[in-house]
Amino acid sequence: MPTSSSSSARGATGDRTPGYRQLLRTPHAWSFLVPGFAARQPFAMLTISLVLLVQHTTGSYGTAGAAAAVTGVSMALCAPRGGRLADRYGQRAVLLPGVVLHAASVGVLVTLALAHAPSWALLIAAVPAGATVPQVGPMVRSRWAVALNGSAPPLRAAAAAFESVTDEFTFVVGPVLATALCTSVHPAAGLMTEATLTLAGGALFALQSRSAPSPHPSGAGRGGGHASALASPGVRALAVAFLGIGAVFGGMQVSLAAFTHEIGRPGVNGILYGTFAAGNMLAGVVYGAVSWRVQPRTRLLAAYAALAVACVPLWMAHSPVLLGVLGLLVGLCIAPALITGYTLVDTLVQPATRTEAFTWLTGAVALGQAAAVTVAGLLVDHAGSRAGFTVPLAGTTVALAVLLWLRGRMVPPTRAVVVAGVIGHRTPVSVD
Repeated sequence: MPTSSSSSARGATGDRTPGYRQLLRTPHAWSFLVPGFAARQPFAMLTISLVLLVQHTTGSYGTAGAAAAVTGVSMALCAPRGGRLADRYGQRAVLLPGVVLHAASVGVLVTLALAHAPSWALLIAAVPAGATVPQVGPMVRSRWAVALNGSAPPLRAAAAAFESVTDEFTFVVGPVLATALCTSVHPAAGLMTEATLTLAGGALFALQSRSAPSPHPSGAGRGGGHASALASPGVRALAVAFLGIGAVFGGMQVSLAAFTHEIGRPGVNGILYGTFAAGNMLAGVVYGAVSWRVQPRTRLLAAYAALAVACVPLWMAHSPVLLGVLGLLVGLCIAPALITGYTLVDTLVQPATRTEAFTWLTGAVALGQAAAVTVAGLLVDHAGSRAGFTVPLAGTTVALAVLLWLRGRMVPPTRAVVVAGVIGHRTPVSVD
């Protein structure tokens, strides 16, 4: 039987199933959505811009993949720490110095690449460039969690879908823009634009303090401090799932670039990758508009199985049109896994570690992407683009197997039971 508070929460969003229209009417939402979109755009440009610049200056996809991998590993290792600091001291305190350091690091990397510095120098310079990538996506998701506190669960699910769609829209625009800049303006134009957008967009987002979550300097819990979000078994299981998704992104980026280079049409690369990302975005729009009755864990496993199957025929494609269709199909399978994963993680952790939990997932994608671009780059150098397309299949297959093994860990603990929109009870709450 519904409680009075649950009735009020339902009334706040209307009698209809909450959706995007109700979501965008959330007070102060636009104050962080617009600058947040600008600030996260560089993330979609960094890897492909770096690959194109380093490949141009060194002539090796292996070196280019290694440099991109270093940035991804650095980001994956440092992003959760940045999220933890943002939870403790506030987003502005972390973001403002971070965007300045990132812009400076990218500037150094570009200078070294254009000076034809040795590979080891490029790899060293790639470390701070990746470590300082601003985690705007997780910060926006944390702001949604605060803005929707007490709202109906379907509205929070719509927010997760909306964020995934926004992420993928950046991956429609970003690679196309980066490729056009690198191939038509200058090989370094992509990275320089990425640094400029990071600095301007990140600073503007950081200044929107009204919608930011409150810092938790003393942590959560009676002991005065809180454990890392990764202490949750469910977060660890989801991190494995996102590693596989990262393998798809990284493998597709390098292999598509190599394929278009092989056929003498490098400018098509951005269109093909944009088509792949467009499939992801389209699936996200539809997925978020549906009121699902199936449990999130079941949806995640089903989406992963579909993703692994969709990756099978990639290596057999011989034309840009066929590869575009297959890439679109792969993209359609990614969004359900991403959206469900982000929805699940919000139920597995306390508010004091929410941003950190989101950054573990984002970092897992970056780590999977880093491993994928390295392996795919080596395979492309030795066996061509067809070999590189086996990386997404291998990554998703392994991740699916591990995910099936760890599926029992993706269940919210009893202390996180949601009743009337309230999260974080230490003891189970009885409901009539």
